[in-house]
Amino acid sequence: MRTLMRKGTPLLWIVLLAAIVLSCSTPPRDQANQQSIQSVTPRPAKPVIVILIDSLMDEPLRKAMQQGRAPALKHLYDNGRYFPQMVSSFPTMSVTIDSTFLTGTYTDQHHVPGLVWYSDKEKRMIFYGNGPKEALKINQPQVVMDAVYHLNQVQLNKRTKTIHEELAEQGKQSASINAIVFRGKTNHILRVPPVAKGTSLPEHIKVTGPSLLSYAAFAQLDPKNNRNAQVWKKYGLNNTFTAQDLAFLIRDKKLPALTIAYFPENDMTVHKKGPAEEAGIIKADQALQEVLNTYGSWDQAVKQAVWIVMGDSGQTTVLDDRQEAKIDLRPLLQPYRIAKLSEPVSKEDQVVIMPNERMAYIYAIDSNVALPALVKQLQQEDKLDIIARKAGQDILVTAGNTTQTFSYRPGGKYIDEYGQTWHLTGNPELLDLDLKSKRIQYGKYPDVLARLYGAMHSHEGRYVVITVKPGYELVGESSPTHIGGAAHGSLHEKDSLVPLLVSGTDTRPKTLRIVDLRDWLLQLTR
Repeated sequence: MRTLMRKGTPLLWIVLLAAIVLSCSTPPRDQANQQSIQSVTPRPAKPVIVILIDSLMDEPLRKAMQQGRAPALKHLYDNGRYFPQMVSSFPTMSVTIDSTFLTGTYTDQHHVPGLVWYSDKEKRMIFYGNGPKEALKINQPQVVMDAVYHLNQVQLNKRTKTIHEELAEQGKQSASINAIVFRGKTNHILRVPPVAKGTSLPEHIKVTGPSLLSYAAFAQLDPKNNRNAQVWKKYGLNNTFTAQDLAFLIRDKKLPALTIAYFPENDMTVHKKGPAEEAGIIKADQALQEVLNTYGSWDQAVKQAVWIVMGDSGQTTVLDDRQEAKIDLRPLLQPYRIAKLSEPVSKEDQVVIMPNERMAYIYAIDSNVALPALVKQLQQEDKLDIIARKAGQDILVTAGNTTQTFSYRPGGKYIDEYGQTWHLTGNPELLDLDLKSKRIQYGKYPDVLARLYGAMHSHEGRYVVITVKPGYELVGESSPTHIGGAAHGSLHEKDSLVPLLVSGTDTRPKTLRIVDLRDWLLQLTR
């Protein structure tokens, strides 16, 4: 989910923030972008173009292609290779997935835990955005700075290089179009919109990105793309804006070694109408058609570039019965004093709840609150399929309505399908693991050991990680819900498996995991 902030006064400010982390009115041309565009020189290797379609899933994609409603994607499919089940990161929320995609690491290394989380170091809740009810209670300028600046420049671990940084060190250029995580080595200046005047926000925000950075109304590559960055078009957070900036680079023969282009609109459609909905895919295909048409023919497009189309997370149907589908964590954690969204976290607070749709971080910020006690409280809810905490060097796992446990840590005699070794004790059925001759086969939670381990070591603090069974969604104070639609966030395969379509190369990544795409993309640019 990429909907990032939805609050402000007046109403225009709310609409503005709903469009992107904080979309803004048309900025001046980014000088770094313009210089980079002018300096791009022809390269011997074919340029690599990654089209990331938010919440793209296998079944609706196949159906749309079979019915002739997604001809551009079908053309790439017919002239390439298709992998229906690539494993995402965890939590299955866009900021975390994008960070994994760009760095080739899980959360224990890139340090972006989720869309919302609590920083024990700063003693505050961090929101990269969420629902409108939450937005009315939180500090909007702080959210803007977290989403636009701190996410990329501070909270994304500087010791984990992004693919943009790696290419820059190799003397190669790259581009990011509408992606939320974009850190690179080129300086850019983003302009905060006039509607934000009177707040604590600066007029300009300095960031580092790839040599070519397009970021909705913040920055654009095509000077004529203003029309797609207006308020009624979500200030640029739309497929058309992305397609036009990408087509601009192709038409002017300015494609760098790697371009990452994000098509955002499918996510909201799936959230509202459910995982079988095809309308968002059809709309993304229409934008992709405009891009392919830039080459004169679609056959030429496939010959002249490497095309990679991928999803980021799946989504799981949420029951249409609000009382049944919504799991409010606050009653489960009584009588602990739970921090409120509308107030700074205080010394009197004992617990912080940070739900990411179908997963949540539960923080024990009072030293007198023991994690085992929190786990015992949470076990009262039988719809929780995974409840995990750290226990020394181990990750200790249980579930709702059970006394059984399972613990694990890296290293040991068991090896999984990705070559990762683990020490295991307890009941492996809690994570749906099949163990035979010291081999681990994953079930409904793909790559669960590494992904959960990553989240448990993603940031400082004492916390419990929980996920919920299909059909349900976790909420705290004023959390967004998707009743009768769909949501993501968990480790379940329905949230975690996404398609990968590759055209223009006979190679493939080492494994079908988003965490392994970075190294493969670097190989393609050589």
